[in-house]
Amino acid sequence: MRLITFATDRQRVGALLDDDKTVLDLALAAPDRPEYASMLALIESGPDGLDRTRELAATRPPGALLDAADVRWCAPLPRPPRVRDCGLFTEHLAAALREMARRQAAAAEDPATAFEQLMASGRFTLHPLFAEQVLYYTVDPLTISGPGDTIAPPEGAAELDYELEIAAVVGRSGRDVPREDAADYVFGYTIFNDWSARDLQLKLMQTGIGAGAAKDFSTTLGPCLVTADEIPDPYALTMRARVNGAELSLGSTATMTHTFADAIAQFSRVGGVFAGEVIASGTVASGTGFDVGRHLSAGDVVELEIEGIGTLRNQVVL
Repeated sequence: MRLITFATDRQRVGALLDDDKTVLDLALAAPDRPEYASMLALIESGPDGLDRTRELAATRPPGALLDAADVRWCAPLPRPPRVRDCGLFTEHLAAALREMARRQAAAAEDPATAFEQLMASGRFTLHPLFAEQVLYYTVDPLTISGPGDTIAPPEGAAELDYELEIAAVVGRSGRDVPREDAADYVFGYTIFNDWSARDLQLKLMQTGIGAGAAKDFSTTLGPCLVTADEIPDPYALTMRARVNGAELSLGSTATMTHTFADAIAQFSRVGGVFAGEVIASGTVASGTGFDVGRHLSAGDVVELEIEGIGTLRNQVVL
């Protein structure tokens, strides 16, 4: 199924029908069911809740059908309990570090020598741990944005950039999940845009404290949450990014170093995983404007598209 959170008088949960042209308002279709209070409640309801939702989608209660163009689409999971952005695509990380070193060296009298010195320092070389395990940073779940939202950089930053990622949403809680069972913990998949303020990021990373405010101002999920049964092979999906209709990024989930199952099994051994938490892949190779030397301008429309999920569209303001 393809599920959304949408807004009319308030946020509601819906199932997409008719090639995403129709929304089944699940709370209207089954007003007595608590699992339709929010997307998180539906996820926490488990297989029984999903089976009930499939039955409603098949019967199409006429009083609960809405035109998808008449509602405002929100982030499918507006307030996830936890969000981790991971380094599943290590190829991008290595290239991004080299580009950061080049930019930092550009201000020197001899940029070529400065670049060599920065690379020799080891600070811009991907640490071997990225290949050995799933490393991640925590994303602020209170700054989640959705399809159609306008995106602005934080105060003091002007160089806004997109990051093309796929995310898995955990469907059930667990601890010490065996690697061979971990894929069964995925509820579904969505597109994840890890917006970055590059000029601020480059300054902050020189301090060694991480990206901080350069990342925390907005993270976009959408346009929908596709249940895992609809995507038989999540590691064979084409990923694209367009700005104002021009394709800038092209990649594939086939290039992941680690899988979502790897992440779930690893995370479950320290504190557990929880229904509704979001595990993002990290950026696919070439999946940013930074990679191609293009930062965003006021009014630019960014579209991230992943095969089987759809297109996540936002406009930037500066």
